[in-house]
Amino acid sequence: MFTFLKNWTLPVAIAVGTVCYLLFAFTPSLDAAGDALLPVFETLLPLTIFMTLFVTFSKVDFHRMRLHRWQAVVLLLQLLLVVIFMGLILQLTSQKLLLEAVLICIIAPCASASPVVTAKLGGDLTQMTTFVLLSSLVASVLIPAVFPVLEPHEGLTFLSAFLVILRRLATVLLLPLLLGAIVRHWVKPLYDWFLRTPDLGFYLWSVSLSITAGITVRNILHSRASLALLLAIAFFTLLTAIVQFRLGRAVGRAYGEHICTGQAMFQKNTGLAIWIAYVYLTPIASIGAGCYVLWQNIINSLELWQHRKKTACPHPHL
Repeated sequence: MFTFLKNWTLPVAIAVGTVCYLLFAFTPSLDAAGDALLPVFETLLPLTIFMTLFVTFSKVDFHRMRLHRWQAVVLLLQLLLVVIFMGLILQLTSQKLLLEAVLICIIAPCASASPVVTAKLGGDLTQMTTFVLLSSLVASVLIPAVFPVLEPHEGLTFLSAFLVILRRLATVLLLPLLLGAIVRHWVKPLYDWFLRTPDLGFYLWSVSLSITAGITVRNILHSRASLALLLAIAFFTLLTAIVQFRLGRAVGRAYGEHICTGQAMFQKNTGLAIWIAYVYLTPIASIGAGCYVLWQNIINSLELWQHRKKTACPHPHL
């Protein structure tokens, strides 16, 4: 049982979050307990994300952080996809809600916790951390440039939107990065313990994933969108995840970094994406990001399974 939970942590986390929310939502006797636990989980979610990044960034070698060519290629591909979907939204107004739900899964920056999976798959933690910072900076410029064109908001300027998004990203990324550097260089006992517990960040992340899964199910159940639209969003966000993953892997083969590029292209900061959808688009668009978090973690689970098989039997032809 323990081995199963260890091997399939991500889908188990999704299932636990989903079941727990449904249990509290459809059991009247648990209403009071659900109301009491809601602020607890609202506090726990950013805390677990922060701790995940803190633990992960403590292991980053900051002297090796530099730009790589594959990072520019991935960002250019993301920009190309954003331009394509902008054109589709402006032309196909009848499908605007669906297309915006997909666009939010493309334009969002790389997930802050993506270095966790990258390292677990044998990828370069330092390169991936560098890309997360670079992707977040690009997204903070791209999002306020794109969304006012699609959904004009009175009084919203590029500068104000840029500063708000940048502040949210800086809080999430820069503080744990700074604390991680301090621990790595000046708090050796804690740093050594992090090294002896290599999966700590991964399990912290699974806790935040479980909470996110519950929030996603809540958003879907409370949505006013039709069943047909919900199913279309679920299908096309799955397709988007697969396409972005495949594109990233294709880029990586040319540069010998297919693990990093696969994660960089398709793993998105869905928490930020959901917030952006509510602020700049519509609540329905946030469902796209909610579905995407499920798809990307299912894909990650399959990646981890394949990686375990490969490392357990490195020479299957023998």
